[in-house]
Amino acid sequence: MCSEGLRERYVNPYTDFAFKLLFGTDLNKEVLIGFLNALFNGEQVIEDVTYLNTEHLGSREPERRAVFDVYCQNEKGEKILIEMQKGEQQFFKDRSIYYSTYPIREQAIKGEIWDYELKAVYIIGILNFTLDDVKSPQFYHEVKLMETSTHEVFYDKLTFVYLEMPKFHKTEQELETLFDKWMFVLKNLSRLMERPTALQERVFNRLFEAAEIAQFSPDKLYAYEESLKVYRDWNNVINTAIQKGEAMGEARGEARGRAEGRVEGELIKARNIARNLKNIGLPTSEIATVTGLPIDEINSL
Repeated sequence: MCSEGLRERYVNPYTDFAFKLLFGTDLNKEVLIGFLNALFNGEQVIEDVTYLNTEHLGSREPERRAVFDVYCQNEKGEKILIEMQKGEQQFFKDRSIYYSTYPIREQAIKGEIWDYELKAVYIIGILNFTLDDVKSPQFYHEVKLMETSTHEVFYDKLTFVYLEMPKFHKTEQELETLFDKWMFVLKNLSRLMERPTALQERVFNRLFEAAEIAQFSPDKLYAYEESLKVYRDWNNVINTAIQKGEAMGEARGEARGRAEGRVEGELIKARNIARNLKNIGLPTSEIATVTGLPIDEINSL
């Protein structure tokens, strides 16, 4: 086992493995339902969800694939896509729009008359960074198609929710709503050594139980540690590039080039990790969760 002596009691939800473990498995479905109901704050009440395939291909072979973190539908057939973004991307908003086309297009009924009626689609981004072009101090952003002259919602079946986690600063004593508590636990889970007094609602029982590292099997612990390494290495690459870029001023373009080279190095490292996990017999789907590599690439290693 590759354990480096983890000191944390609970997992880091910003890692691919932990986020999908907590929110993307049938075993922890109640955790996802609790989070979504707190997010929607009574606008709708979700009683059940069905997990859907997270890997999607374009309509033609050459088209780019899309791999979602968590993808499900509620009992009304409405599609919900949740992405945990650990770092800023240059065209993040474009990516969100692109991803929204998949749950829209797959509703098309083939082989019979269809009137184009769609179920609602929700794209939820949990961001471990702040959006450069959003100056508001608010961390919660809900975006819909709007008539610009009246500011009225033009179409209410497509909703984007972005949560800028670095802008959430409430302490345990300042938590007021259930949604506040979810934001607090997402931001601070890996730093907690015990369950906070403010988070005693039943909905958090399963979350803290599933997040406790000491309860992991050896294989699950190994997979989590590998995912944690990928997360930490990725953060180090980005932070180093930013610091060097700022220090060099006019040489920022060069720093970006070095960062891209290091990211390529991380891709090589992820492939090596995938090979090791295959050697110990970990399922391909779990290897994909840990490394972020596509399943077909893992199979080819």
